[in-house]
Amino acid sequence: MSEKLFDNAEALAGYAATRVAELCRDAVSANGVCHLVLAGGSTPKRCYELLREMKLPWGSLHIWFGDERCLPIGDAERNDTMADVALLAHVPVPPDHIHRMAAELGPEAAAAQYAEMLAAAPVMDIVLLGMGEDGHTASLFPDNPALQDERLAVPVFDSPKPPPERVSMGYGVLNGASHRLILVAGTGKADALARIRAGETLPIAVIAEGEWLIDRDAMMSMV
Repeated sequence: MSEKLFDNAEALAGYAATRVAELCRDAVSANGVCHLVLAGGSTPKRCYELLREMKLPWGSLHIWFGDERCLPIGDAERNDTMADVALLAHVPVPPDHIHRMAAELGPEAAAAQYAEMLAAAPVMDIVLLGMGEDGHTASLFPDNPALQDERLAVPVFDSPKPPPERVSMGYGVLNGASHRLILVAGTGKADALARIRAGETLPIAVIAEGEWLIDRDAMMSMV
């Protein structure tokens, strides 16, 4: 796996924003459009806050979500609410280019609807992913039946983190993207990283080759 090491989470987020901007411009230059998949979490949030200050062809971007929590629209714990506050409310992405997961409908209905949307979409240009302390990514958790679900978007039940019901892009979409950036920061991630290095197949280890952006805290157990 391709890795870049950063002194702290702020430096990581800064590089991630710059890299996303570069890839967005490249995609729009090549194809006239860029399909960008956003992640939830604190490290991606800081990336979005920095990204909104950059000059990008915002009108040519399509925004997707790697996963969503089954909560009411506008709930502060939803990933799209965080993305709105950190990024989307500040940039001129056309509203019909923001493809939200209707997670308020429940896992099955929302996953079926999003899978239909993804089936009509091109390959994603850029996928941003985080990693949880248990090695999960998006809402694909260890030992969860969703890991074996081959649909483009999958319902998730019994998540070990609240809320228990979620929707996630499936591995097929995530691994089929042109570029994957995996953001890993904080001492809480060190154990999962060490387990992956030792060969354990945690959910994020099933993600195809990508750019791993890691801060020194997350690398503590390996130095």
